[in-house]
Amino acid sequence: MMVPVTLLLLGALTAVVAPQLFARADWPDREPVLALWVWQCVVAAVLLCCLLSMTLSASAAWQAVRGQLFARAPRAVVDAYALGTAGPWAAPTAVLLASGGLWSLAMLVREVVRARTPRRTRRAELLVRAPLLPGEEPSHGRLVVLEGERPDAWWLPGTAPRLVITTAALRRLKGRQLDALLAHEQGHAQARHDWLLHCSAALAGGFPQVPVFAAFRAEMHRLVELAADDMASRRFGRLTTALALVELNEERGVFGPCPTPQAHVPQRVHRLLTPPDRLPALRRLRLTAVAALVPVIPVLVALIPGLRALG
Repeated sequence: MMVPVTLLLLGALTAVVAPQLFARADWPDREPVLALWVWQCVVAAVLLCCLLSMTLSASAAWQAVRGQLFARAPRAVVDAYALGTAGPWAAPTAVLLASGGLWSLAMLVREVVRARTPRRTRRAELLVRAPLLPGEEPSHGRLVVLEGERPDAWWLPGTAPRLVITTAALRRLKGRQLDALLAHEQGHAQARHDWLLHCSAALAGGFPQVPVFAAFRAEMHRLVELAADDMASRRFGRLTTALALVELNEERGVFGPCPTPQAHVPQRVHRLLTPPDRLPALRRLRLTAVAALVPVIPVLVALIPGLRALG
């Protein structure tokens, strides 16, 4: 009964090696959308290793689980997994992995709840700062303009998503710069980057000692901004998008010598003004295909004894 152990070792190896490989790679900044896809596939592979190991360990520990999982499997397949010869470690391993899954779910729920609190506060502020005029009907439009002295714009996700922009931003951003800013925020909404941030924060918060989850959270915050920048620049040009970023953030001191929470903005502007060469199409296709195969590996490892028995 070595398959659950093999899956755990494979998951641990992936969790340690993947962040190191990403740190050495020079292409994620050139292809942020592809990098987001690869990160999701790697994390999915680690989670699949744990899930499959938990399932097989539970089958080895408890006859009821084994009967449900292998109800329609031929006898040769059941014998190939040698579930009846599992040692005393099977039940604790299954319980530990199941507890980890429940803990991950709890962390995800916590992150979603945490995100909803400031979101509700902002929605309440919208009702106060942008109230309906007498006789005005509620609008289902997504754009909300607020009176404000600081140039700002943000996407407020939810059941009724809103794109909020201040009057100061409308005054500073002209023509295509404003269009580029709106395209950037719409890029976040279309790709559902908020859920990527929730999931990465939940995994890193629940398992801070796992390298792949910590790196996943750190990279998501950077890559989603680069991906949205690229979406805007493809429609309105890199120079226009860079100027929009400068106009929007100039008064916040992000371009000064002192570090600020928005220290990534100058790097994004520099990247837009000196765009790196994209990867060749064939290499992008190859990386996409290889990343898609990464989550398949744990499934194949789990199925190999059964496939051999059937063969």
